[in-house]
Amino acid sequence: MTPPTPLRARWFDGASSQARTVLVVLEPAPGGPQLALHAPGQPPRRFAHGAVEWPEEWNPRRPPPRLVVDLGDGGSLEIDDPATWQAMLSAAGHRPGLAQRMQTRWPVFAAVLVLAAAGLFLFYRHGTPWLATQLTRHVPLAWETALSQQVLHQMDDGTLKPSKLAPERQAALRARFDALAAQAGAGRYAGYALPYAPIYALQFRSGLGANAFALPGGTVVVTDALVEAARAHRLGDDAIAGVLAHEIGHVAHRHTTRMVVEQGVLNIGLGLALGDVSGLLSTGGSLLTGLAYRRNHEREADCHALALMRAAGLPTAPMADLLLAIAQDGAARRKGQNGPAQAPQEEDGLWSLLSSHPDTAARARELRAGHAPHCS
Repeated sequence: MTPPTPLRARWFDGASSQARTVLVVLEPAPGGPQLALHAPGQPPRRFAHGAVEWPEEWNPRRPPPRLVVDLGDGGSLEIDDPATWQAMLSAAGHRPGLAQRMQTRWPVFAAVLVLAAAGLFLFYRHGTPWLATQLTRHVPLAWETALSQQVLHQMDDGTLKPSKLAPERQAALRARFDALAAQAGAGRYAGYALPYAPIYALQFRSGLGANAFALPGGTVVVTDALVEAARAHRLGDDAIAGVLAHEIGHVAHRHTTRMVVEQGVLNIGLGLALGDVSGLLSTGGSLLTGLAYRRNHEREADCHALALMRAAGLPTAPMADLLLAIAQDGAARRKGQNGPAQAPQEEDGLWSLLSSHPDTAARARELRAGHAPHCS
């Protein structure tokens, strides 16, 4: 085996400011190349691979004019022939790390970039929902119930007002709600060791537009305006029952709690992936993915509603008509129109991306037909 060729260098031993001319040899070793320093009149000094701060690899087309090699307590070396140093280092078995290869080889950089993008997409598309589901199963029902009561109390002190619906009207709708809730099942959490059995309760409020929303733990709130919208458009209680079934789906699948957990997982994941590169980028990514998860929750609640309505022998077309009517009334108010507004059009790509709900027109069309494309 041919012995390694020495390379001339200047050695600053740390004890004197005067440089000495030495010969440097890079020798193969099990843990990586070791450096042997041959100074005149002295026995060779060997530095193990871990004791040397090896200079980073550079682009061969743009070599540095001089190299400085830190030897720790042994001082430092100055080398005027970087190309020969690099050849010796490769011959001694040195292999640059991934970070160095990315800096000097575009194919490696492109491959790592593609893998990183694919990893982020898989984390967003599959990892975050799965992890949030597993974490949500350990959130106690008592916490959700306490949170629900606190949120409803705060809303009663602000936006919401007492319902003006007649007691018998409330009782009739509550009976429909209880019949649907009795068939709700455990949703996504049916087979978990920690059973989730929400206590469903229907509340009526005024002070908001036509709306219904679910709170964690089983409370569903319906506004007087939604009941009035169904009456004004001559839609029976089956339409309201469909909306109630949808909100029961949100409770059964614990969407509110999952949103809290998903945002936490996203913020941590994006923070680890992006580091300090940009807080705005991390926040924006979290916002857009949060909207996507919310759309998935709406689709999941629609599927749950379809199953409940089918089990109860109720039609889903009235629910679809009510959704379209509410959207139509809202568009008319925003545009300041006195007459009926046009039916909602299909949403374009940008608006669909920024919306927290699936496209209303397409959603209503599927519900009217009694199915949805995302239901298993």
